[in-house]
Amino acid sequence: MRAVMMILFVAVSACFLVPVSIAASPPAPLHVYLDADMTGAKASGIAIERGIRTALAEEGFRLAGRPVEVVVLDHRGNSARSLVNLKKFLSDPDAFVLFAGLHSPPLLAHKEFINDNKILTLDPWAAAGPITRPAAGDNWIFRLSVDDTKAGAVITRRAVDERGFSKPALLLENTGWGKSNLKTMTASLKMRNLTPVTVTRFEWGVSLAGAKIFLRNIRKAGADVIFLVANAPEGKTICKAMHELPASDRLPIVSHWGITGGDFPQVITAEMRKQLDLEFIQTRFSFMDMGESALGNKVFQEAVALFPEVKEPSDITAPTGFIHAFDLTRLLVAAVKQCGLTGDMSKDRAMVRHALEDLKSPVQGLIKNYQHPFRKYSFKDMDAHEALGENDYTFGRYNEDDAIILIR
Repeated sequence: MRAVMMILFVAVSACFLVPVSIAASPPAPLHVYLDADMTGAKASGIAIERGIRTALAEEGFRLAGRPVEVVVLDHRGNSARSLVNLKKFLSDPDAFVLFAGLHSPPLLAHKEFINDNKILTLDPWAAAGPITRPAAGDNWIFRLSVDDTKAGAVITRRAVDERGFSKPALLLENTGWGKSNLKTMTASLKMRNLTPVTVTRFEWGVSLAGAKIFLRNIRKAGADVIFLVANAPEGKTICKAMHELPASDRLPIVSHWGITGGDFPQVITAEMRKQLDLEFIQTRFSFMDMGESALGNKVFQEAVALFPEVKEPSDITAPTGFIHAFDLTRLLVAAVKQCGLTGDMSKDRAMVRHALEDLKSPVQGLIKNYQHPFRKYSFKDMDAHEALGENDYTFGRYNEDDAIILIR
């Protein structure tokens, strides 16, 4: 009888223990994905990841009470790999939001797939204009970065209005990003009664010899400045080719910022840069001259605590990626706080998308104080998913320590 009673006691106890252990189980982590080039433009990917992590650290890596994990996927600048990563996101029941990387082509190639599958996508770098402007249907992509529908005009204004050049040559990578800049740069020049003296398109992986040939042809065409749209690998080759030309044949370069996404300053050294006239578009915040900015100094100290490699502001390489990803993650956090989460991932993504389009309270970021940065997208409001505008852009140069200094 005693043995029977013991068995019954254990059985009854087990019945009560099972639901208790289930109730005590911690919630599954929300997965914040980063789909970026962690190989060819590794510096940009690392910068974006660190910006995300620093903003999440302010929240104790929790959103609406749930723990958050950052999942990094490397598409290596390849659109096909990016599609595989998007499908991996969709197969993950805890996938919440996806951050994009430096390259525009993966987003341009899969924009319809993203919107059709309602993948909440945040873009802290890729600049091609059509990314946030679908031809039809819903818009699930939000950008806090330079927008190429405006960048061409800003580069033209800098080169022509501020620096006095009048015979630009356009040197553009042969991608959707290059095509969008060709359109906006040409239109901006036309408004000033100017046309490019020549337009040169190049493929990824251009050789040094090939770069020297088209630079000489640009010089022969009578150009007095080059508008460059390139990423770091091709930018390094082009600038090395320019440096190897006779000093009298070197032309000033006003560039898009793609060149800053890799190890450009380590290859095109400070000594080489002294012999080049090179500047590139940036947005209006820099850890290098943040002065008494309370948030800037606080964020830098958080980065120092999180990442052992960061000891000085110059250690935040490809700073654009860090700064934009930090601000964009802050907007995401604000949206989650505004709408809450239900645990139904599809519903939660939709709720956060709606909250991003209608943020009730301003959000302080590194670049600025964001008040209604996004709105519901429509063809009457093509900038609705753009957090930044022309007034948020400026230009920068590399200093002797390979850090980016803004041209104030």
